[in-house]
Amino acid sequence: MASYVENKKARFDYTILEEYEAGIELLGFEVKSIKNGKANLSASFAIVRGGEIYVMGLKIDPYQVNNTKEGYEPDHTRKLLLNKKEILELKKYDETKGLTLIPISLYNKNGKIKLRLAVCKGKKSYDKREVIKKRDTDREMRRTLKE
Repeated sequence: MASYVENKKARFDYTILEEYEAGIELLGFEVKSIKNGKANLSASFAIVRGGEIYVMGLKIDPYQVNNTKEGYEPDHTRKLLLNKKEILELKKYDETKGLTLIPISLYNKNGKIKLRLAVCKGKKSYDKREVIKKRDTDREMRRTLKE
């Protein structure tokens, strides 16, 4: 299971409550571009509209700029492929105040590109400071043990 793109900032900015695996509707050259690592998840999020889930802000640069179809937008809205049951669960989360749906990673599973979607709750700034402090103390302990 090769991971192509990770949204590392999501784990720092949000508390992840639950994760889902979704297929994603892509064009052929977008698949090639993702496999080359030319995708960016940092500003993306998912919404539920009309019984379907869409990911917005997922930027996939063209594989070959000169061979890309005319009018292609790298960050257009893409449809996610999930079961009805999962869509209904995510719709409840999407309607709940304070929760959001954030893509965490794009990866390969059995030759298909999958998107890991997480139900997240935003962290407060003091929570982020605690994470930074814990990370620094762990790093210092590892250094002292190494010496």
